[in-house]
Amino acid sequence: MGHGTDQRRRAQRRGVRAEVWVAEQLEQLGWELVAANWRSPAGEIDLVVRQGQQLRFVEVKARAPGDAGGLEAVGAYKQRRLARAAESFLLGYERSFGEACFMVALVCLDPRGWQLELIDDAFDAP
Repeated sequence: MGHGTDQRRRAQRRGVRAEVWVAEQLEQLGWELVAANWRSPAGEIDLVVRQGQQLRFVEVKARAPGDAGGLEAVGAYKQRRLARAAESFLLGYERSFGEACFMVALVCLDPRGWQLELIDDAFDAP
């Protein structure tokens, strides 16, 4: 097994921990968790949350301290996949809602304490 495989596994575990943590943070802010790691042939959505009539499709991006990267970490290709996955999710969503958009959760995994930056209505669906 190569070094790259170990790095990918560590990154994947770090990402899963970050997703769970972001879900907890959003719930503390009054968001209800609707779905986590939702998958379809169209793509995957890390988290779907709801607050009143607002529905958010959340993309979680975990970063080590000092790693540059914010919203640009969700490029045009990823945005298109998220948009297709969101459309697929909404086809089976039974509850009414007023507004649905994308939120990016940037997590800095600092050992002294994780930091969260939420970018609401992060991008338009292409």
